[in-house]
Amino acid sequence: MRQRAIGDINALPATLHPVLRRVYAARGVVESDLPLELKNLVPPSLLKGIDAACALLEDALRRQRKIVIAGDYDADGATSTALAMLALRAMGAKSVGYVVPDRFLMGYGLSPALADLAAEQGAELLVTVDNGIASVSGVARAKALGMDVLITDHHLPGPELPAADAIVNPNQPGCTFPSKHLAGVGVMFYVLLALRACLRESGWFADRPELNLADYLDLVALGTVADVVRLDHNNRILVQQGVARIRAGRARQGMLALLEAAGRAPAQISATDLGFVIGPRINAAGRLEDMRIGIECLMCEDGAAAEESARTLDKLNRSRREIETQMKDEALQIVAEEGSNVGVCLFDADWHEGVVGLVASRVKEKLHRPAIAFARAKEGGLLKGSGRSIPGLHIRDAIAAVDARFPGMIERFGGHAMAAGLTLPEQHYETFSAAFDAICSAWLAPAQLEQVIETDGELTPKELHIETAQVLERAGPWGQGFPEPRFEGVFEIEEARLVGATQTHVKYKVRVNGVSLAAMDFGGVERMQRRGLVQLVYRLTINRWQGRESIDLQIEDLRAA
Repeated sequence: MRQRAIGDINALPATLHPVLRRVYAARGVVESDLPLELKNLVPPSLLKGIDAACALLEDALRRQRKIVIAGDYDADGATSTALAMLALRAMGAKSVGYVVPDRFLMGYGLSPALADLAAEQGAELLVTVDNGIASVSGVARAKALGMDVLITDHHLPGPELPAADAIVNPNQPGCTFPSKHLAGVGVMFYVLLALRACLRESGWFADRPELNLADYLDLVALGTVADVVRLDHNNRILVQQGVARIRAGRARQGMLALLEAAGRAPAQISATDLGFVIGPRINAAGRLEDMRIGIECLMCEDGAAAEESARTLDKLNRSRREIETQMKDEALQIVAEEGSNVGVCLFDADWHEGVVGLVASRVKEKLHRPAIAFARAKEGGLLKGSGRSIPGLHIRDAIAAVDARFPGMIERFGGHAMAAGLTLPEQHYETFSAAFDAICSAWLAPAQLEQVIETDGELTPKELHIETAQVLERAGPWGQGFPEPRFEGVFEIEEARLVGATQTHVKYKVRVNGVSLAAMDFGGVERMQRRGLVQLVYRLTINRWQGRESIDLQIEDLRAA
């Protein structure tokens, strides 16, 4: 357990709540980072390739060329696709469609097979969203079929860029855009901002309404949070503005229907809810069936149709949870029986390839080790792996290092620092597993393998108050790279009982400084304590019931004091 180092607290206004001032300083926030209005966004003009992208799109609009969006099968890809479809239609595109790869047959990104699907729709301009920067062969196939190609992506490029007509990606070589952490949906939003400015300047909106792109910020916020990109200042603006629209009831019909299916009130939604409530329901479509179900839900204009789509996604998500629980238990059993390497690889012939990423994430959290889970692909003889990493190891680079040591062993791979995927012939699994472990062992120091819980220190009796919880709730959005505040302290357990249908959650009543407080430890049955003093790491949340608010401690770590 370690308290976060507090930066320059004097760089923040003294008028801030003292706890918030401390929390912000520990995250390197300065006064100029505080405004989260849209006017504070980094301008689109700083993105390399943005002018060429606008020229392609404006030409397609003026000539009414067939535009096809090439999407992806996760929540970022789904929101990017929905955003592009809805906004381009609103700008005047009369012929725009989309294609999404079959996760189980085509794999990730713009493959030659996906380019063929776009050609079947009559694509003249192919626009990738949340993919394409590594699709050398897919772009070549699209060009051979006579399409112009615009790539919008945020992933790291490989050694060779595809021969597209335009590329917009803050991480491409030579791009000076300062916010390198845009999600795919954020990149597409920026392209649309620039396109609208170009169309405005050329008089396109003289005889048609000019769309308000802020109307689509709920999609941008969802994709940004669900893709777990770093919430730098620019992304915090996008997420904050999107969350504000959802709270005001001004979200897409599908978004509101998904919240209703999850039993969440839009007025009380947070960025965390986007990642843990809506995102998994969208992702369930791509993991188990067809991401088009999720895209169509997000694009729904009719409330009844949106509710039906949301119910389908909710049902898929329940199935996904059941599959994930079984696979996670099996993975942890393998680890218990065989032990764990520094770089953990796991494979079971019966695992579902759409869920291996979630299993890798659970194993990574449990062991604090980089983990890759594999399942058999529908393509005979191949395994598909999905990996998650810990701070200190760039997992895509680690896989690339294995690829360099064993050229041709890995069929394809991609990703970024904390998550990556690959396809591998099953006969090479053991070789890859050993090589990945060797790379991780070489790149990670022993201290990096020790999980350290960072906290924002203790709250004084005066600070452990509903006002503090309200201030922190309003101070978000919190997320990747901008962690929600968590505190530590010693409390006395007064009462403990198991709750929930599975009886795996523990509800506590704890006492500190003569005050009793409610506390909840989700999934904490294994560390349950009945009595005595305990050291807690917790988040300060608000329990709302029948119009009343009280503080609730959400336990993240519990051990005897």
